[in-house]
Amino acid sequence: MSKDIFTSTSASKDHDTGSSEFDEKPDILHIERGRKLSTTEKVHEIDAIVANPAVTLETFAHLDIKKILWKIDLRLVPMLTLLYLLSFLDRGNIGNAKIEGLATDLKLTGPQYNWCLTAFFFTYCAFEVPSNMLLKKLRPSIWLPTIMVAWGIVMTLMGLVQNYHGLLSARIFLGIAEAGLFPGVVYYNTMWYCRYEVQVRQAIFFSAASIAGAFSGLLAYGISFMNGVGGLAGWRWIFILEGMLTVLVAIAAFFTLHDFPETASFLTPEERAFVTFRLKYDGQDAETDAAHRVAQSDEFSWKYVKQAFTDGQVWVNIVVYWGYVCPLYGISLFLPTIIKELGYASTTAQLLTVPIYVTAAAITVIVAFIADRKRVRSPFIIGGLVIQLIGFVMCLSTNNAGVTYAGIFIAACAIYQTQPSNITWLSNNLAGSYKRAVGMGLQISVGNLAGGKFILQPPTPIPSPHHTDMHPRSHGIKLLPRKRLSTL
Repeated sequence: MSKDIFTSTSASKDHDTGSSEFDEKPDILHIERGRKLSTTEKVHEIDAIVANPAVTLETFAHLDIKKILWKIDLRLVPMLTLLYLLSFLDRGNIGNAKIEGLATDLKLTGPQYNWCLTAFFFTYCAFEVPSNMLLKKLRPSIWLPTIMVAWGIVMTLMGLVQNYHGLLSARIFLGIAEAGLFPGVVYYNTMWYCRYEVQVRQAIFFSAASIAGAFSGLLAYGISFMNGVGGLAGWRWIFILEGMLTVLVAIAAFFTLHDFPETASFLTPEERAFVTFRLKYDGQDAETDAAHRVAQSDEFSWKYVKQAFTDGQVWVNIVVYWGYVCPLYGISLFLPTIIKELGYASTTAQLLTVPIYVTAAAITVIVAFIADRKRVRSPFIIGGLVIQLIGFVMCLSTNNAGVTYAGIFIAACAIYQTQPSNITWLSNNLAGSYKRAVGMGLQISVGNLAGGKFILQPPTPIPSPHHTDMHPRSHGIKLLPRKRLSTL
């Protein structure tokens, strides 16, 4: 039985990368060690090696892929996870600010607050595909920190808004600034990891959304005690301090993010060639001879953009995306309010969000590890949708606060693991760098439109959990079980 190109290697040997075995093949690899190469020269050098028909996996047999991946993980995963943690923290902290008095101080009606939430999605979705197209051209180490500085400034200024129109404008600009991060990072990961290595990295990165929820509750709880400091309400300090933190991390990201394997300074030239070779021929049989190898295209052409927009699997995947993105945003934006309206005090409600998010993060990573090892995605996606439905049915079928909290707990744990499974599923099936960039951007862009749709539902008051009438616990929970059923 044939093996994929990325797994078929005898690279378990623990040799030094400068071994004489490697130096015996200078006519094949042409690695220049005598001078420092420019970025462009590094790319051309590695591309020439990979395109050489004489280069095969056996050329790199002395390298240890596990050690190389570990080096990549240490340089990429922590910073990317931190970036997304701050992104999700900044877009979702309006829920924490609301229960600390934002709506009261700004005299927001229910529909006005919902419009402030929804306005974010309009610009967020509109700029995701263009951002992914710019990512490779402008370099990740420049583009990602730049948009991060932009949204950090917007978030800080959000703490100074005085009315509905100010908050609405800030949310619109926040959507523009944040649009490039999530689709950019999930695409960026596919430029470093092969198809059956990437989900666990996507999951670790995406689990930052869960951790952001937990951290947001803890942080909001602590910041709420700053109420009155500097003459500002506690909810204003939530925006100001979290925005300033985002700007500081963004500045550090300019110096710590790496662009592509071909130019990675932390890898040796041989390792850069090996990683690039594996990615170029990912998914092809290891036994395929050089004459029949087909490298994935990296050059830009509008035909790849058109192919992404007309590929049926992208649109089918978007429907699946709709199936879980509504509850995902329902949880992130409304969870503190939901728990508070079960009868808990504001500070207690903030703290009760923490165990939900922490558990969801752990499950997300465990599922991704199993999915990569088993090389399957769909069972975990379908299972997540079914379990979400069970959790939401629990919420809607009882007036008991404990059972409702348990239902939310179950639904959240199912929701978060579904996202990395689904985005990895699509990325595994889109060949060509720019088609994959546009396809993944389109998936996330159109998929996230569903998040804005449910927020515009008219607000439904949530009585005490002891109320005898059946009632939905939030807009998200009200609409999302129907989404689950239509998807399934």
